[in-house]
Amino acid sequence: MAEIDSQIIKDLFPDLGQSEALIREIAEVSQMAQFSRGEVIMDYGDYIEFVPMLISGLMKIIREGEDGQEILLYFLGSGESCAASFSCCMIRKRSEIKAVCEEDATILMIPLQSADEWMEKYSAWRDFIFGMYDARLFALIDTIDRVSFANLDEKLLYYLDEMQRQKDQNVFHISHSDIAHDLNASRESISRLLKKLEIQGKVKLGRNEIALLET
Repeated sequence: MAEIDSQIIKDLFPDLGQSEALIREIAEVSQMAQFSRGEVIMDYGDYIEFVPMLISGLMKIIREGEDGQEILLYFLGSGESCAASFSCCMIRKRSEIKAVCEEDATILMIPLQSADEWMEKYSAWRDFIFGMYDARLFALIDTIDRVSFANLDEKLLYYLDEMQRQKDQNVFHISHSDIAHDLNASRESISRLLKKLEIQGKVKLGRNEIALLET
């Protein structure tokens, strides 16, 4: 585990910086952990013992339906945390989501007991948690709209746009199969749509590499 620098917490989570006492406690009780691309941070049925706060990297949050098929709910980038995991922590229930590293990640792990205590002790922490829920609620509404109403090509463009926003770059090292899994589609359909987007000048395709072009 790496030593925690309070300034990193302030820089990535500025709302928490309103309370120096809170920042000190986060640095004292939390642990910094490194995870590799493809590693599962939490899985279905797990009891969650910590609140993950992403320092660097990219993580995707996935939900499994009754038919056993998985769907991508949202991405988490640096300076963000997972509302779904926090909810499971607070009411002591098993996880209904899976969190997977889309790329190598550094995660600040907040102990459950501390996260619970801070809800009453620090207004900055409480505001941070409520703000996180608010942001994820609208992200989930967007997901429902895409699943219910959007065509696959619209879902694919949204997926690529979100990857660009979270990574702050326009080149992604990802396979067509991985995208198909996230979007609950066939690899052939994704490959066909990516080729269509390339012809339209919206993307440039390489071997397990996609560049999102400005249009």
